[in-house]
Amino acid sequence: MKPLARAEEQVMKAVWKINGGLLMEIVAAMPKPQPHKNTVATILKTLHGKGFIEIQAEGRVNHYLPAVSKDDYTKATLTSVAKGYFEGSFANVVSFLLDEKKISAKDLETLLKNVKKK
Repeated sequence: MKPLARAEEQVMKAVWKINGGLLMEIVAAMPKPQPHKNTVATILKTLHGKGFIEIQAEGRVNHYLPAVSKDDYTKATLTSVAKGYFEGSFANVVSFLLDEKKISAKDLETLLKNVKKK
């Protein structure tokens, strides 16, 4: 799965948030300051070309639907980061987060409890 540019990711987050919609609904779901609708339309066309968006024509209006789930994109992105920067090891990712004080010991304990449950 290809990584998304920052603007593409922002549009996809809006699409995921509302589970698809019309152009103006997607623009409204974006954080302020919202980009111009023409910009969002162009990005949606690019996302469609990359396989992230499905377009359903409803008369003269397009309905944009996510073709890739947020979970699938998140998994692919995290896996890519782990492979690219941490020799593919999620243990190395967690160690890095601990070293950088981005995760607390309490968070790590919660994570370990979740791992034991599964």
